[in-house]
Amino acid sequence: MLKAFRYRLCPTKTQEQELFNQLDLCRNLYNAALQERIGAYKKARVTRNYYDQANMLGEIKAALPEYKGVYSQVLQDVLKRVDKAHQAFFRRVKAGEKPGFPRYQGRGRYNSLTYPQSGFSLSDDGRTANFSKIGNIRIRLSRPLEGKVKTATILHDCGEWYVSYVCEIQAEPLPPTGNSVGLDVGTTWFAITSAGEFVENPRYFQRASQRLRVAQRAVSRKLNKQSKRRKKAIQRVAKIHRKISRQRLDFHHKVANKLIRENDLIAHEDLNVSGMKRGNLARSIHDVGWSQFFQILSTKAECAGRKVVRIDPRFTSQTCHRCGHACKENRVSQAKFKCVQCGHEQHADVNAARNILARAEPSVVHVAGCRKRSPSIQRLEPL
Repeated sequence: MLKAFRYRLCPTKTQEQELFNQLDLCRNLYNAALQERIGAYKKARVTRNYYDQANMLGEIKAALPEYKGVYSQVLQDVLKRVDKAHQAFFRRVKAGEKPGFPRYQGRGRYNSLTYPQSGFSLSDDGRTANFSKIGNIRIRLSRPLEGKVKTATILHDCGEWYVSYVCEIQAEPLPPTGNSVGLDVGTTWFAITSAGEFVENPRYFQRASQRLRVAQRAVSRKLNKQSKRRKKAIQRVAKIHRKISRQRLDFHHKVANKLIRENDLIAHEDLNVSGMKRGNLARSIHDVGWSQFFQILSTKAECAGRKVVRIDPRFTSQTCHRCGHACKENRVSQAKFKCVQCGHEQHADVNAARNILARAEPSVVHVAGCRKRSPSIQRLEPL
């Protein structure tokens, strides 16, 4: 398996200037490669691929000696990014999605350098990281690296420098627990489990909205877009967004870790999150971050030898977990569920979570349109 380890870099002013210079060179190469592809197709209906452009790197270095100061594989990775952007564009066109043609990268938008195979190393004492054509940069090794290092990416984020090492590690399955759980996610509560546990929604964006509003107003008052004060104000806004993102990511990791440690099987709704973000609850759905959480949960489960099952969410909130009767009248309110057939009453989200688990459990048997549950499911019934 591949796992990323991210660390803070502390370059000197000279090294930082060299990093910015290499970022500009890579950005210019990206834009030139994109322009060449567009021009070749418009003029001669010729499609340029990665290998066509990679073979010209020698000529580029001969004509522009400044590119000799950038590691060769970093330049190759730039061309691979252009090729990947075009492949993604054609894939979206074939799928009937919004195409989104590759764009030119403006100043400040191209913020990373990737060493895909070699050209980087880490000192024995873990204090410095070496990068070809840049030198030794002081690093804060907050945790030890694991496995075999495959790639290294230097990233500039809100005035700070980071390096992300992608390592190949061996999966370490956790001992079985014999437990299974169903998850019903929402915006009022982040998640509700089939065991009746409610995970609070922290609402990090909503909590920071006042500070963010003040910072954005400070940007709008500075009309000169080239002034240093405006750039500093923009950076303050970016730092607030970065903190919100980090808080949400940390919360998702903690919840996913708890679920993985305690359960062998985890079932959750297979939601169309991108479609839901276009509705009235778009801001709340962006704030809760379901897509990121599901991705983290799936990755951690694979590493720990657990199983994550995506369940069709249709009618899970309208179906009675006890008798299987489904109708919209069962959902009395947002929080209350009462079956009109058998009279079963329960919190609506807990009932939905148990329906999700029942659909994922292999022990559920369907007979004449009704669900008969085995004792392993019935044991979850009492609260």
